[in-house]
Amino acid sequence: MRKVFFPLIPILVIAAMVLTACPAPAPTTAPAPTTGEAEGETYATVVEAGELVPPVVAQPCEGDACFCRDKTVTVIVNTAGEKGPISGPFYEVRDEFEKATGAKLEIVEVPFAEHFPKLLTDLTTGTGQYDTSIAGAWWLGDLVGGDYILPLDDYYNDTTGKYPKWDVEDVQPGPRDLLFYDEKLYMVANDHDGQVMYYRRDLIEDPEHQAAFKAQYGYDLKVPDTIQEFRDVAEYFNGKDLNGDGTPDNGLTMHLKVGGQGMFHFMSFSAPFVIGPDNPKLYWFDPETMQPLMDSPGHQAAMEALVDLIQFGPEAMMGWSLGESWDHFLRGQAALTFTWGDLGALAQQEGSQVKGKTGAAPMPGTTQYYDITSGQWKQVEGVNKVGNTTGGSWAGVISKFSDAPDCTYFLLALMAHPEKSKVYAYRGWDGVDPGRFSHYLPPAGTNTIDGYVAAGWDPGDAESYTFAYYENFGSELMFPYLRIPGTFEYWTALDIHLSEAATGQKTAAEALKATVDDFNAITDRLGRDLQREIYVKSLGLE
Repeated sequence: MRKVFFPLIPILVIAAMVLTACPAPAPTTAPAPTTGEAEGETYATVVEAGELVPPVVAQPCEGDACFCRDKTVTVIVNTAGEKGPISGPFYEVRDEFEKATGAKLEIVEVPFAEHFPKLLTDLTTGTGQYDTSIAGAWWLGDLVGGDYILPLDDYYNDTTGKYPKWDVEDVQPGPRDLLFYDEKLYMVANDHDGQVMYYRRDLIEDPEHQAAFKAQYGYDLKVPDTIQEFRDVAEYFNGKDLNGDGTPDNGLTMHLKVGGQGMFHFMSFSAPFVIGPDNPKLYWFDPETMQPLMDSPGHQAAMEALVDLIQFGPEAMMGWSLGESWDHFLRGQAALTFTWGDLGALAQQEGSQVKGKTGAAPMPGTTQYYDITSGQWKQVEGVNKVGNTTGGSWAGVISKFSDAPDCTYFLLALMAHPEKSKVYAYRGWDGVDPGRFSHYLPPAGTNTIDGYVAAGWDPGDAESYTFAYYENFGSELMFPYLRIPGTFEYWTALDIHLSEAATGQKTAAEALKATVDDFNAITDRLGRDLQREIYVKSLGLE
């Protein structure tokens, strides 16, 4: 999911950092994929996980080839269900890894809210309890800045054949950039997060709807290309029976519960209101002063537009977490949504009412954006679209204090193997989303439609889905990903104030002003000069 449960109060994160990093008991067998509620977060309940498993690609070792004999590799990972059961693939690969290296694999599952604090406690004390973490990409500001994790270039470039091979160039530029920090490789590719728009293909292509829509709006019904078109399509389908059960359904679905990751969706949605040809990187802060930019006219217009869309969704979504919104779409009760790659894969699984009916496309854009660098709105030719890597893009890092870094890299590289990665990306339950050329269909990539069909996909859904992600991650303009200390706190503040605007407690302008005030307080506490230095470096603004 990227997709993780965010606690409401940032101070809880600070308090959690004093917790002793004690390992949770590791299950001895792979847990069933979670499709219900877990640790305060809800995953999709409508569909079943299926039985697709990745191939074994590493051969058992013998004698001296078992270079990790008597070693133990311990991974800390989010509890199953919070980002899809992202821990599940570790149980699948454990036997293969142990036979190929002679090592033992221990899997420590913790709730998301405890993951980073436990990891950071282990790193700051130099304990070395965890060899690896499947970390959120935004953690690198803290982990690299504190010199807590190892650069992986030497392991990746090894030519002895010691490690499984994966190709960093196979990862598209957008998500590939998140694997690096300060021009060094720090993460082994795993999940590739980004948000796209999902729509009901059957509804958009229906002649009766096409005629009625054109009569009402004066233009042809089509896949929304702009935010305005997205609004029109949502308005048109709202209140109509979209799944044939005789009850009215909704134009769109979102999840707007505080702590339910709504701020990620605001980032993706707001990007084309702020980012444009003359301003490709300034969204979060002024790089000279670290003054937050979140209350710009572009941000305000985006929040007003997002709040306006709420009327076309179910009232209950104000209290929904991610999975509840996904379920609404999977039941055929909404015409539109925008979210991560999981939904496209979940739509193919047993229980989905929208298999063969689900299209995907890059996020809709705008015809103008507010250029922060010049302080004015600018018109664009065509549509201003901005790709995104919104979310965690959860990937493996190796602790500087690991006593088995080579064994740990073998594990992460094994899971990054292209044949395994393709299966992870086919499935909806494991939380691993597409982002590699080997995931895509020709001419965008090297996968085949036969591979998707064998994995249970509808061919039309697969084609639309893979090209949507190819276009998103290959966009000329990309939403600037925040990777500085305190990122979690900044995002939590945005989440809280977004909810206030969504529920009418504050206007968009008031909510964004409160966000700016909170951002400034966080920056001052962490050190404005240091934050500026890391921010400038992280976005290549030097």
